[in-house]
Amino acid sequence: MLAGAPKTSPEAAKEQRAALGHWLKKLREERGLSQRDLADRLSLDYYTFISQLENGRGRIPVHRYAEWAQALGVEQRQFVKTLLFYYEPTTYSILFDDDVS
Repeated sequence: MLAGAPKTSPEAAKEQRAALGHWLKKLREERGLSQRDLADRLSLDYYTFISQLENGRGRIPVHRYAEWAQALGVEQRQFVKTLLFYYEPTTYSILFDDDVS
């Protein structure tokens, strides 16, 4: 049953995380925030977590998506939809490929 399911190669997943990191960095910079500023808004102990994400390493914890959206001034639904596009492209495709929006 799962034989036909598309698989994401480790290389493709790495590229997706790097693209997500670029998007997060762009959002942060467009808002005039330093990595430390964003970390402060998110009550993170270490701003280096922001750097790691922007460089394609790590993931935003699911339970913090709403906080990240608010800190970056992005509507929550759109923020999570974009994260899903990068983190889970197969799931995103199943859910949204027929969407016009």
